[in-house]
Amino acid sequence: MAEDTNPKFFYGYIIVMAAFLATAVIIGTHVTFGVFLSSLLVEFGWTRAMTSGAFTLSMILEGVAGIVAGRLTDRFGPRIVMVGCGFCLGLGYLLMSQISVIWQLYLFLGVMIGTGMSGAIVPLVSTVAKWFVRRRGVMTGIVLAGTSAGIMIIPLLAGRLISAYGWRTSYIVLGIIVLISVILAAQFLRRDPTRMRLLPYGANEVKEESSYQRATGFSLQQAIHTKQLWFLCVMYFIALFCQLSILVHIVIHITGMGFSAASAASILSIIGGASVVGGIMMGNIADRIGYGPSLIICFVLTAITSFWLMVAREMWMLYLVTAIWGFATAGMVALFSPIGAQLFGLNSHGAIFGVVNLTGTIGGATGPVLIGHIFDTTGSYQVAFLICAAASIIGIIPTLLLKLAVGKGELDKRSASLTDG
Repeated sequence: MAEDTNPKFFYGYIIVMAAFLATAVIIGTHVTFGVFLSSLLVEFGWTRAMTSGAFTLSMILEGVAGIVAGRLTDRFGPRIVMVGCGFCLGLGYLLMSQISVIWQLYLFLGVMIGTGMSGAIVPLVSTVAKWFVRRRGVMTGIVLAGTSAGIMIIPLLAGRLISAYGWRTSYIVLGIIVLISVILAAQFLRRDPTRMRLLPYGANEVKEESSYQRATGFSLQQAIHTKQLWFLCVMYFIALFCQLSILVHIVIHITGMGFSAASAASILSIIGGASVVGGIMMGNIADRIGYGPSLIICFVLTAITSFWLMVAREMWMLYLVTAIWGFATAGMVALFSPIGAQLFGLNSHGAIFGVVNLTGTIGGATGPVLIGHIFDTTGSYQVAFLICAAASIIGIIPTLLLKLAVGKGELDKRSASLTDG
């Protein structure tokens, strides 16, 4: 039986910090592929589309395995899931140091690392959603700010390691970091507060308990039959399509403009720093004004900055536009797990968000290989940036159609409308 009140120090904050660390290491290491890309192309002579295809495969398997990871988290809790993912990821990066032919890239990066990546988002944000009723948006934003912190720090570290020791040794170092950090962080995760005789943060402030209980009751099967879930899937597809398309190729785009590799890699750190702010700030804003208006703000900023990248030529301008872009895309991605909790509740949140995440990873997987193909065909990223801008504008449409509820007081109406749908 859960206690009526939470202690002065709420263990949910430990959950958030452990999830932050795991997310930072997992995502930060994954996006170093953009830093390693030049070394791989030089050494093996593969095309950009062929090489990016392994990253695409990893994104697809991340999405598919994310549904399984979400179900396992709902059933067994996040700790055992994250230990397995950490082991798979660490081993995958260690083996990346030994590749010599293209099929090994697809096996180690595409399959092993892709499977391990299923622990990056779904188990962690689903667990945080179960620990927080109030402040769910900002807490999810803090966890996903871990992705931004990882993007800010780890690619820069990878760039310096590659310069000093070469790409093979750098992969060994990253593999060790992942093994230790993710498995250690997993030891602090707990499935939900009731296991520690606690209530979720803010649960005792829910005025209509029957409303709150009914809002937690959607199964995966029920959610699949609602149009709201598919609107959410389309929005997440577009969000990750835009985010990963630019994130994977931005370093090599900037080096192609004549800037140094170190300067280009520092762009990822700028994006990471801005994304930390964006994830937390937009989560806090969404808790106040609602998820719909917050998402529209992010889509609009993403469209503007994608257009801006078509004309940005000076380094100061590239720093500015990528900072705004990072703020917007990170803020946007941070909102989807709380939206899922608001629309469908918590009982099957891991599995439901796993489905949403699958469509998002398909978008994230499609983007980099499409952008690589466009560059191989045209010799320019101009069309690619235009596509990202157009996709961001299109993303506003399902956001408006979803008509997201604002605040706990709307849960009764949202639950009823989903049931009717």
